[in-house]
Amino acid sequence: MFSCIFISSLLLIAKFVLTFMHVNISKCFYKITEDFHHEGDVVIGAFFPLHTYYTKNKIPHSYLPYYYKDNYLQYNFKNYQYILALLFAIEEINGNPNLLPNISLGFDFYNVRFIEKDTLMNVCFWLTGQGQKNILPNYNCGKSNFATALTGTAWTTSAQIGTLLQLFKFPQLSFGPYDSILSDRGQYSSLYQMASKYTSLSLGIVSLMVHFRWSWVGLILPDNHKGNKILSEFREDMERKGVCIAFVKMIPMTWNAYYNKFWENMDETNVIIIYGDIDSLTGLMRNIGQRLLTAKVWVMNTEPHITDYADYFMLDSFHGSLIFTHNYRKSFKITNFIQTVNPYKYPEDIYLPKLWHLFFKCSFSDVDCRLLANCQPNASLDVLPSHILDMAISEESNNINNAVYAVAHSLHQMSLQEVQIQPHEHGEARAFFPWQLNIFLKDINERDNMSFGGRQKLNAEYDILNLWNLPKGLGQKVKIGSFSANAPEGQQLSLSEHMIQWAGGFSEMWINVSSVQRVIIQIQRRTTVYRKL
Repeated sequence: MFSCIFISSLLLIAKFVLTFMHVNISKCFYKITEDFHHEGDVVIGAFFPLHTYYTKNKIPHSYLPYYYKDNYLQYNFKNYQYILALLFAIEEINGNPNLLPNISLGFDFYNVRFIEKDTLMNVCFWLTGQGQKNILPNYNCGKSNFATALTGTAWTTSAQIGTLLQLFKFPQLSFGPYDSILSDRGQYSSLYQMASKYTSLSLGIVSLMVHFRWSWVGLILPDNHKGNKILSEFREDMERKGVCIAFVKMIPMTWNAYYNKFWENMDETNVIIIYGDIDSLTGLMRNIGQRLLTAKVWVMNTEPHITDYADYFMLDSFHGSLIFTHNYRKSFKITNFIQTVNPYKYPEDIYLPKLWHLFFKCSFSDVDCRLLANCQPNASLDVLPSHILDMAISEESNNINNAVYAVAHSLHQMSLQEVQIQPHEHGEARAFFPWQLNIFLKDINERDNMSFGGRQKLNAEYDILNLWNLPKGLGQKVKIGSFSANAPEGQQLSLSEHMIQWAGGFSEMWINVSSVQRVIIQIQRRTTVYRKL
């Protein structure tokens, strides 16, 4: 089985490598706006991170503060799944005669570049309907019916946008991981989190350590409140299960000042747990990929973006990694939908032409950079390798789908209530204020003690994936087990060990140092602490 997958995937990789070699990247590929719009009677604002800019030498711009002359564009096509999830949910709702009849949903997309000033400016452009023109605060010149803002993935992005939207009691749905700061109703009274609050992730990972008798492991966590919280959970579960912590490393905000010190003592163990969201882990993942650490097993809650590290073709640091992801059933509906998506069906989309140019040999017009119809036949997003665009639904995409449905049901309930109070004149829908949705969104959030995502606020179930990335670029994620905290003791963890592909030079029964050596190391550390005191 593995041989067939390996050979077919290798041929697919070779095909795309040859495509890169023969396609001359047009200058139009590097021209991109920060927004696009999908028409509808009621509009959702979508703030997603799909492309960013980076600088190598940090050459200051001559007159623009906080900008550099040597800016380079970088696409994150893996996050394009967010737009696909949003578009699929909207079209499914618009085609449902029993939900929001005679009202169509649309969306305004704005790119998030992780610069607070740019993020807030895009929110202002959206609220005022001025595009890139002058902003007129408190005025909506676009005459659009705004419903809500959809923000993520980082909690910082939702917090920044929420600070502004809170002034207008404008409803906001966060589709990223749950964060306790965003649950402060005094500061964010109209912000609703789609992710489940309760998790058994630390217990699941520690159970995996116990299963393989890995009693000496390292921890790498973000240096923020979320990292501190999960650290206390890991320590509690590890102490109860008899697993020792070799080291704890907190991911720095910037790598320049802390780069060399961070990698000290990394050889104390070959089993390392990495916890965090993709935004906080980007710098770390890039460093691990560049250092080619092939004899370690990384146990993570976030899949690495393996296309960012192109130093070696055959070997990859993340081959053999074990990844905990939320359990979601595959949807054939969304798979069929994705097969129909193309830049000619959705001409407003600013990313589809880039994908078609890069992977399907489409060319741009030299006059206006419009995509020409000279592409490979049967071009479709579902043929792209999973490390470029994954067809498996991520937690964030699932949250986006649920968020759109929460908005649709809230609008539906509000429209029914308005019809009972005052019928529409001439069959036209009445305009509404976004803040009116809050009472309906809160009702959905609290009903039956359920989260927005439809999951009871109990311990979540997780799939355990094994990353096959040898040769580099294979990017195959294979389910090798699952974890459910609700199962009886002794049956919570289920594994198919024969399917696991381990990192080079690693054995699942490997022990870094003997029990005696670990005791010696711990005594030496304590002695050092006493001497310092």
